[in-house]
Amino acid sequence: MTNHEVPPLLGQIAHAVSGAIDRARPELAGAAPVVRRSEHADFQSNAALALAKRARTAPRGLAAELIAHLGDSAIGAAELSGPGFLNLTVPDEAIWRQVSSRLNDARLGVGVPNAGQRTVIDYSGPNIAKEMHVGHLRTTIIGDSLARVLEFLGAEVVRQNHLGDWGTQFGMLIQYLGEHPELTWHHGEVTGRSTSAVSVLDAVYKAARRQFDADPDFADRSRARVVALQSGDAATLAMWREIVAESEKAFRDIYDRLDVLITPEDSVGESFYNHLLDGTVTELVDAGIAVESEGALVIFSEEVTGPDGEPVPLMVRKRDGGYGYDTTDLAAVRYRTGELNAERLLYVTDSRQALHFRLIFEAARRAGWLTDDVPAEHVAFGTVRGPDGRPFKTREGGTVRLMALLDDAVTRARAVVAEKDPDLDPAELTRIAEVAGVGAVKYADLSTSRVKDYLLDVDRMVSFTGNTGVYLQYAHTRIRSILRKAGNAEVSVDPRVRLEPAERALTLGLDDYGTTLAEVSDTLEPHHLCAYLYALARDFTTFYETCPVLTADEPVRRNRLALCRLTARTLEHGLGLLGITAPERM
Repeated sequence: MTNHEVPPLLGQIAHAVSGAIDRARPELAGAAPVVRRSEHADFQSNAALALAKRARTAPRGLAAELIAHLGDSAIGAAELSGPGFLNLTVPDEAIWRQVSSRLNDARLGVGVPNAGQRTVIDYSGPNIAKEMHVGHLRTTIIGDSLARVLEFLGAEVVRQNHLGDWGTQFGMLIQYLGEHPELTWHHGEVTGRSTSAVSVLDAVYKAARRQFDADPDFADRSRARVVALQSGDAATLAMWREIVAESEKAFRDIYDRLDVLITPEDSVGESFYNHLLDGTVTELVDAGIAVESEGALVIFSEEVTGPDGEPVPLMVRKRDGGYGYDTTDLAAVRYRTGELNAERLLYVTDSRQALHFRLIFEAARRAGWLTDDVPAEHVAFGTVRGPDGRPFKTREGGTVRLMALLDDAVTRARAVVAEKDPDLDPAELTRIAEVAGVGAVKYADLSTSRVKDYLLDVDRMVSFTGNTGVYLQYAHTRIRSILRKAGNAEVSVDPRVRLEPAERALTLGLDDYGTTLAEVSDTLEPHHLCAYLYALARDFTTFYETCPVLTADEPVRRNRLALCRLTARTLEHGLGLLGITAPERM
């Protein structure tokens, strides 16, 4: 297989229309060709309607001029329609050649528009000593998918798992553990308890918080423990490292099950920036950006005002001389642009942090750490809600553990798959249920625009019908089944074969793959890829129902097998960019 970009037909048609505009009306040179897919032809251009006023002529007259100047291009036929639309049809031979080129390319003909762009993505970021819950799902899944897409398009992606591993809560937790020797660590568990260490830590943290709030003496001892931690006290640091290590083991179990491409080397917690905080603050003070206010050090926004009309402050240093997460995030921007040489910064966190990151990015721009050449973007997302429309909770009203959600989805998927194929081997059923259940959870999240809340309905997401991950996985297995039945049959493309309508729709859909990935890269919205894959699977179903594959005569059979193979590869690759397994059998 080769490795070269195959320009999509949409781009080729747009280029042809642009050339016609330049030749017909030089004064309009460079104007947008306004080309899109159409139900009335392969493509449609609305350029004549958009440009008629500037050209001082009627849209239909300008459209006729464009047709006359299209010349020798990929367009097979151009027709004037309505008030000035251009309906554009591509020759069958050109479409088949696109199929052949993509099929013979290792990258499915997709280029590398982001080649070499060093992109730092901050995502997942769970808190040490706490179990990952449903609230961590979206940041982890969205961040992972964006990292995969950007990497495939040529970016040099640096993943940053910004763990919450520093601060007052650790003084409180370590002090509590020290005062309760019965909670002794041993080989990843707590003595006398069968549950995992991180589950115990989560419970211990809650108990410590209750005592911290109710017992002033314990609160004082906890604050003293924070000082000991920050000062490098050996015993305190040893306990802290053990807590971090146990938590990361639990996170690794989640990441492995989700097939998320975060490694231990990507974990850069808040503690990492501790030695950089003083320098960060000094630079902000020396530049006149951070100023004293009521005993604290703050940055007053020049862009955002509060309800009282006064500038909103960003806390750089507290009255007691301590630093908070505002300072840590500023230090992280400074480090990522200065040391990691980031050319693009992405922060995948929920929409409630929009103001925080607006203030952080503003301060970083004023400090010169961010420039027009190094954009920083808050990739915000909405809330996960239950079928009742309320925030997703347990029956008792607590937070749903992420591992429990995955277990539930796999259990439901197992029941659905077993009902569909009662004779399935138990080991195979277990394997399929795992990839279907986990894939269903991921797809349900990614198929919704990230800026919106979405309903997490496990029964619906494991369905074999509708816009679900299971439907796409099943579509892939159906195509693989066809190819297995074809055996070692030659798969090649004869461009002279006439395209049937269903073949045409499928081939044009396949041709949109690179365009869709570019849209995901630009908008940072993975749901565009989900929508593309769902439409592609539906187009294939229509094709298979109306165009016999294995029983067709040659060379039609070979062409249709080529379409099957290209569709299967595209579905598998696209699901892979979503972090979802495309099984061979299901």
